[in-house]
Amino acid sequence: MALTGYSWLLLSATFLNVGAEISITLEPAQPSEGDNVTLVVHGLSGELLAYSWYAGPTLSVSYLVASYIVSTGDETPGPAHTGREAVRPDGSLDIQGILPRHSGTYILQTFNRQLQTEVGYGHVQVHEILAQPTVLANSTALVERRDTLRLMCSSPSPTAEVRWFFNGGALPVALRLGLSPDGRVLARHGIRREEAGAYQCEVWNPVSVSRSEPINLTVYFGPERVAILQDSTTRTGCTIKVDFNTSLTLWCVSRSCPEPEYVWTFNGQALKNGQDHLNISSMTAAQEGTYTCIAKNTKTLLSGSASVVVKLSAAAVATMIVPVPAKPTEGQDVTLTVQGYPKDLLVYAWYRGPASEPNRLLSQLPSGTWIAGPAHTGREVGFPNCSLLVQKLNLTDTGRYTLKTVTVQGKTETLEVELQVAPLG
Repeated sequence: MALTGYSWLLLSATFLNVGAEISITLEPAQPSEGDNVTLVVHGLSGELLAYSWYAGPTLSVSYLVASYIVSTGDETPGPAHTGREAVRPDGSLDIQGILPRHSGTYILQTFNRQLQTEVGYGHVQVHEILAQPTVLANSTALVERRDTLRLMCSSPSPTAEVRWFFNGGALPVALRLGLSPDGRVLARHGIRREEAGAYQCEVWNPVSVSRSEPINLTVYFGPERVAILQDSTTRTGCTIKVDFNTSLTLWCVSRSCPEPEYVWTFNGQALKNGQDHLNISSMTAAQEGTYTCIAKNTKTLLSGSASVVVKLSAAAVATMIVPVPAKPTEGQDVTLTVQGYPKDLLVYAWYRGPASEPNRLLSQLPSGTWIAGPAHTGREVGFPNCSLLVQKLNLTDTGRYTLKTVTVQGKTETLEVELQVAPLG
């Protein structure tokens, strides 16, 4: 009697031999997607009539891949045949261009002339060639100790193992504590500045590995340790003594990300300066006082400040007049700057030449307003510190200028200065 195809299935339930010595090995042992694979059969005994291969956990017809008749070499595909399987005469099963869906349990059933059957079990795990994963972030710019970092390693391969890298190296311990059980999500509450940097995830299996492009995380913090420097020396909270008519540069520094915005104040009044340094080009008594730098971080919404007191040095106490610039030219402005003017000043007057009424340029009253005198040309401006600005100089402005001051106690002092205006060219 000749039996073909599914006829062997009808007999297998009655004559199944559970004491089989059949073993099945996989070549190659760890196949990757697209490989040609053979389930090699070992331990066959006796004169066999047929083989049946199943791709599934039981000897169910729905799992049947193919049946093979030894005497004729005829192979009959079953419901589970994918078009890639072929049975060898020795019972082994070839799978061409294997795919991940071929993974699972395989069962070989043999039939001998006594119509007894034996079974052997094998397992196939097809490892796919992994695509590059992507790191997804809830945000790439976070505020220190306030925000939570959440990174997810996105990969179309759910069975692949995942590992993380920070700046190309191993993940710090504090960050490893935030990994989800499957390693695909990294969370860090209260992110720290030292955790800013490049993050990557890598997926791998026994035959493939793929690493994501880095995603760069910025952590905002500060400003902290705001300080004012002079010549690289911290002067915060100090008094800086400066010689008259010399320059001074104050630098504001802090630890902050991003770089903060700077606001300078002088005696509580804001200055028009948005830089990290402040220049005092020509020190006078009018510039004595408290200078404060305020650093503001627009990301953290925090701010900090530092202050210094700037005073004229002791050598500058004596009252004197210094033209600034010292050698003005025709068409320039000049300021006759008064060093060490009386602190208890009541009124003052400037004269073009000797201190007489016809020569008076202007007078400064206790109210702070000034009154033009007979010699006023419309180009002279007075300041509370007794200084005199002469605008758009001409050669006739060359000569003597006299300052007369009167204190609250009635003390009168007269000072003179010679101004030399150089011609153009």
